[in-house]
Amino acid sequence: MVDDAVLIERYLAHVRFEKRLAERTVTLYSLDLQKLQGYAAQVSVALTQVQNSHIRRWVAQMHGGGRSGRGIALILSGWRGFYVWLGREGLVHSNPVQDVRAPKAGKPLPKALSVDDAVQLASFASDRNDPWLEARDAAIVELLYGSGLRVGELTGLDAVAGPGALGWIDLAAAEAHVLGKGAKRRTVPVGRKTLEALTRWQALRDQALPLAVPGKPAPGGAAQAALFIGRNGTRLTAQSIWQRVKRRSQQAGLATPVHPHMLRHSFASHLLQSSSDLRAVQELLGHVSITTTQVYTRLDFQHLAKAYDAAHPRAKIKSTDQK
Repeated sequence: MVDDAVLIERYLAHVRFEKRLAERTVTLYSLDLQKLQGYAAQVSVALTQVQNSHIRRWVAQMHGGGRSGRGIALILSGWRGFYVWLGREGLVHSNPVQDVRAPKAGKPLPKALSVDDAVQLASFASDRNDPWLEARDAAIVELLYGSGLRVGELTGLDAVAGPGALGWIDLAAAEAHVLGKGAKRRTVPVGRKTLEALTRWQALRDQALPLAVPGKPAPGGAAQAALFIGRNGTRLTAQSIWQRVKRRSQQAGLATPVHPHMLRHSFASHLLQSSSDLRAVQELLGHVSITTTQVYTRLDFQHLAKAYDAAHPRAKIKSTDQK
């Protein structure tokens, strides 16, 4: 029987010289195979004697030890290639890693602001020396957080309803009409604070528009219909709004830089904390499936768990009391 260390060296030489893999990749393969060798030594089997049940047990050990599903998948990929090579060399009859899959990585929860941070951001005035810019950015933040719009829905808003408009604000009805994913239209309510911010912005918005020359089309064309515009009168892009929201959150002193979708997550999470009406939140967000919206119930539970840990007398039992 060939020594395990010799087999590993032969395989690494194969991937280095015959497959011409990068040295960094070869190093990672070496580390993964040393780990495999260590596991095999624990149960007193040679690498050529490893069975499918061994691999599954070791995957469970890695997962229980806190290694991520992605990390385990990379290790399994290295092991799998090693046993493919052993098979070609006639040293094993089957690949024990063949049908083993890494645990699915948990889907990370969307990041949401606390209520206090969201209110702090919405109330912050960043450009006091530039009323035009301050009014525009305040209205953007209020609309993203107050109505839960996607940034693409916000950039598509026009100042008034018109032919071909992707979306618009009806101040009199306190509603936003938007075009969401899949070209699906929906109407969402606009709160009092957002209405106030939008009214201030619309009163100043036209100051940036180029003057039309009599007898010629207005400069900027259809871009002038946009609700949110830059200094040159053209529609703001999603990238511009990301940059402005991030800058505003940093100036407001928030610990985490904020992006527009974080405000949408905050809208949904805070609404659920107050109402617990999952179907209503689904409609407001424009989700086709309730499953997509249910992720916010996990955010809501995190909020409840933190409140419990901070306030309940039995939440902080000393370790000596548990003996």
